[in-house]
Amino acid sequence: MHVQEWLDSVPAAAVYGLVALVIGLESLGIPLPGEIILISAALMSSQHSGINPVVLGVCATAGAVIGDSIGYAIGRKGGRPLLAWLGGKFPRHFSEGHVATAERSFEKWGMWAVFFGRFVALLRIFAGPLAGVLHMPYWKFLTANVLGGICWAGGTTAVIYYVGVVAEDWLKRFSYLGLVVALGIGLASMLVLKRKARKAQPQEREAEPVGAGD
Repeated sequence: MHVQEWLDSVPAAAVYGLVALVIGLESLGIPLPGEIILISAALMSSQHSGINPVVLGVCATAGAVIGDSIGYAIGRKGGRPLLAWLGGKFPRHFSEGHVATAERSFEKWGMWAVFFGRFVALLRIFAGPLAGVLHMPYWKFLTANVLGGICWAGGTTAVIYYVGVVAEDWLKRFSYLGLVVALGIGLASMLVLKRKARKAQPQEREAEPVGAGD
């Protein structure tokens, strides 16, 4: 069975709900592939008449904003012991180095770290809980959270949707292998970002003593 036939059998409500749920859970601090799910769903909307890209973008935005807000509340209540607990559960995502890097970004950029963090896989997981731990004023967090969620979720949906429409003839012949390749590319891009974040940590640690000596 071709992928297009399979997509036609997926209820639109299930797609909307899955996108909102995965992005919401990722935003509150659980490492999940929210961006890959959103890209896949946006591609589906370009070829699946039952999936409305506007509704999809709204659901993705709602999941991002609500998830981040819940993460903020949890971080504010749990404080640094919460980060230590998360480090034990998800050492690859909440290691001391990752937490320190994200914390420096928040201290330096404030609201902008929340806004632009939406576009970076690692910071997207950290933004809500860390903003709560650092006691960022909620109105500042909410403003950056909403604007970032709209730009990231809405922008990603729009771009991928129109790319899918332009490539409609090719996508009609899309096989399961092609779908796996597309998802693999999305996953690889996320891993590259994480790898760059890891490489940046030792460099920052080496630079700090030099500044102190000067």
